[in-house]
Amino acid sequence: MTETPKIEQQRGRLGFLLASTGVSVTGDGVLLAATPLLAASLTRDPLQIGIVSAAGYAAWLSVGLPAGALVDRWPYRRVMVTVDLLRTLVLLLLVGLIASGNATVWTLAISVFILGIGSCFFDPAGQAMIPALVGRDKDALEQANGKFWAIDTFGRALAGPPLGAAVFALGRFLPFLVDAFSFLLSALFVSRLPEISRHTTSSPPILASIRDGVSFLSRSSELRALTLGVAGYNLGWNIASATFVLFAQDILHVGNVAYGLLLAAGAAGGVLSARLAPRLAKAVAARLIFAIGLLVQAASWLLVLLGGSPWLAAVGLVGLGFASNALSVVGGATRQRLTPDDKLGRVVAAARVLGIGSAAIGAFVGGLIADTWSLQAPFLVASALVAAMSAAFFLHRPAR
Repeated sequence: MTETPKIEQQRGRLGFLLASTGVSVTGDGVLLAATPLLAASLTRDPLQIGIVSAAGYAAWLSVGLPAGALVDRWPYRRVMVTVDLLRTLVLLLLVGLIASGNATVWTLAISVFILGIGSCFFDPAGQAMIPALVGRDKDALEQANGKFWAIDTFGRALAGPPLGAAVFALGRFLPFLVDAFSFLLSALFVSRLPEISRHTTSSPPILASIRDGVSFLSRSSELRALTLGVAGYNLGWNIASATFVLFAQDILHVGNVAYGLLLAAGAAGGVLSARLAPRLAKAVAARLIFAIGLLVQAASWLLVLLGGSPWLAAVGLVGLGFASNALSVVGGATRQRLTPDDKLGRVVAAARVLGIGSAAIGAFVGGLIADTWSLQAPFLVASALVAAMSAAFFLHRPAR
């Protein structure tokens, strides 16, 4: 009971975390549209574009686990501000390369990879900050995560991509400059958050911390199942989306701005999902939500592929946005609720290494499939994969 006034006071600071999320993910949404457009202007090789798409996710396979262990022993606010400032510097260097005409596919991929390393530290700290601010009440966590992912979807999928595509048309370096500014503004908001005290007076060695986080995740049947579900979802998503820029331009025949609008189409479903997911979580078991979400992804990619028009593709992307955010809200709240404070950073990192690492593999595989067969083939592979995952969740749901 003695912690209740403190939690109530800290909940008032949640707005600063949400504001930081809003500006930084809008910058990420700008980058989400601009990066494949820049890659497609530098090469038409599907495999190289797939490598660029995979680069940011691949960072999690490289440093995700040690990053989570380090986050658990460092102050969250300091980690987040430092990462934002370093990502600003990387983007400014990339802006210089683009403006001077010296950017290549490989310098773009390296920059995206370094930005991904920053996410390996920033994201676990940000996720660990939520229960530190609002407490561990199930409803409070689901409400906070619903707001978090609604803002994330609005900025990353609705506001950012059309802005990125439009700004890219004005100058290839401008979207990356916008993203750099968003990280600076994010750092300003994060600096207003309380500094969360650490929960242990001494820290075990890094390898022991990593083993502890992975072991905790693997021992919990619920966390293990949801982590594998996210990994399968991201694998299928990125197999299909890695070369989507080429599919949109060459098959659907849309321009740069229309491509940004297509990316934004999923935001409507995502924002609605983030609002409804806390209510769904009260009425429906998490594993059933995952089973349905995976099935929706399979059907949505088939609609994008077989619809034959940008309008039907947009409808499919709305379904993808709804399913993606439902899994994010339910999975994130469940992980925060079931994981002790002193393990949360490394457990989040361990889950994301598998979940986002699978995205890196999916993006590379998607580029390879498109390069070997056709731009349509990744959609078929992705749909079959996530449909099989959905069936596994339907068949292995424990009684509620």
